Amino acid sequence: MFFVTFSTDTKHYTMIKKGLLLICLVLITSCGSYSSIDTFYNAHKDDNQVTAIRVPRFMLTLVSGISPEMQSLVGNTKDLRYMRFPSATPARTQFLNKQMNGITGNSFIEVFRKNDELKRNVVSIREKRNSVKEILIYNNDNLNGSFLYFNGDFDPVKVREMAKNNEFGKMGDGLIQQFSAQTPGINQ
Repeated sequence: MFFVTFSTDTKHYTMIKKGLLLICLVLITSCGSYSSIDTFYNAHKDDNQVTAIRVPRFMLTLVSGISPEMQSLVGNTKDLRYMRFPSATPARTQFLNKQMNGITGNSFIEVFRKNDELKRNVVSIREKRNSVKEILIYNNDNLNGSFLYFNGDFDPVKVREMAKNNEFGKMGDGLIQQFSAQTPGINQ
């Protein structure tokens, strides 16, 4: 009788163990889709007609010349990325909007959002104590989408002021102009 009980307990233990393993795999797979800027950037940087810029720290001083606002942000920036991508069909626009919502969904605070059917203008931040650590600006006009991402240590009042005055929108174009002029082999 002891061996039968032991055998039954072992079978239950094995079934529970396999069930937990399956649940863990499902959770890891579902959470790992597009939950970070790194994942989104790496998934789309090789897409057709995409402009992707990731500014190394030593080149941030070049970027500071775009505008006075950019100069004030660059001093505290550790990571700066910009990506512009086509979004010509409603299905593609909806897909990109959903991916960005997944990135900003739980851990970012939306400072500004404007929805016009599928068109999106969103400024989101991630705070820690009294400073802003990440800024993500996402725009999609049903023809083109873009995001501008900053990681560093920023003044929340300045970030909100820049979002209110739509100053982040000008920075993406400034980045493209700055890097096109100084990068060999890139012509606009």
